[in-house]
Amino acid sequence: MTYKSVDDSVIRMTQLMLPSYSNFRGKIHGGYILNLMDQVAFSCAARHSGQYCVTASVDRVDFLNSIEVGELVTLIASVNFTGRTSMVVGLRVESENVQTGEVKHCNSSYFTMVAKDDAGNNVAVPGLILKTKDEVRRFARSISTREQSRLRDLKFDASEFVTEQYLEQVERHNAIVDLKKG
Repeated sequence: MTYKSVDDSVIRMTQLMLPSYSNFRGKIHGGYILNLMDQVAFSCAARHSGQYCVTASVDRVDFLNSIEVGELVTLIASVNFTGRTSMVVGLRVESENVQTGEVKHCNSSYFTMVAKDDAGNNVAVPGLILKTKDEVRRFARSISTREQSRLRDLKFDASEFVTEQYLEQVERHNAIVDLKKG
């Protein structure tokens, strides 16, 4: 098995935000930023694996600060975790006002990418060499997130879900349960 360091596949991309990427209020569309994030995650995963990669999932996308037309947006991606054929790529999005120099953290997210061969089959990826405490923390966080996701999927599997166990909890929120009898 081969191994690569996190630094071997880090991708940084900076792009000027143009009016064509914005809504009528001059804020950059979230979908445009997601598109850039997917491109950078692909580039990072492909660099690490040496293969074509596809997005398998995106874990939590929180838009923390808006991005304005005319700002520079920098996306930074690194491989945080490697499985057998998949990688978790961590992304950070920052915007910079070129006139004031103010930098804002706009978004962080985690993309699970899968390496593919020319026939579209999953292929093994190099493991990670972890050189810093932050790299170990990110790898451990990915393990925990994957396990929580697996348990959540099992808990809410349609064939196992017992509606009556959740009715009281659901009704405490902004919902009315009106199940039809029969």
